[in-house]
Amino acid sequence: MSVTTSTIVSQPAYQLGAVVLLGGIASIVTALGFEHLGGYWPCPLCLQQRYAYYFAIPVGFGALVLLGAGYGRVAAILMITVALAYLINTGLGIRHAGVEWGFWEGPSTCSGAPSLSGNAGGLLGKLAQEKPVIRCDEASWRFLGLSFAGWNAVISLGLCALAARAARDMRLS
Repeated sequence: MSVTTSTIVSQPAYQLGAVVLLGGIASIVTALGFEHLGGYWPCPLCLQQRYAYYFAIPVGFGALVLLGAGYGRVAAILMITVALAYLINTGLGIRHAGVEWGFWEGPSTCSGAPSLSGNAGGLLGKLAQEKPVIRCDEASWRFLGLSFAGWNAVISLGLCALAARAARDMRLS
């Protein structure tokens, strides 16, 4: 029996992996859209949370290619790394949302004005040169009570669960 593209695409493992891949793409495209079209500039913690998507999208794609080529166990290993990336990202999103709600302190790199060290003559040039600091402790947008960071945590947890399920199914393929 030969394996065709239609039989691979109809496998639950492939379908779940495709949902994880497309969910990651949709999430990062939405974040970039809010940034470039909506003018919601990301803070350093927001940028840090994007790393999981930049990792998971190509690795998830690779897992689907390997699954299609008949390497289900290797594909499962890659999909487990995708699940772990999204799990870590869930923690980062919770941490950032906690900073926004004032539950704990955020990093000093995104909580206020730039340092004013140096001489007074170079101060105006330095201020004109630097981009404005986007604060991590102030949510720029909320929907249903959750900020970008909160929604990222929810989405990352969902993608983590789906990737783990896909990995389990890929291992059995």
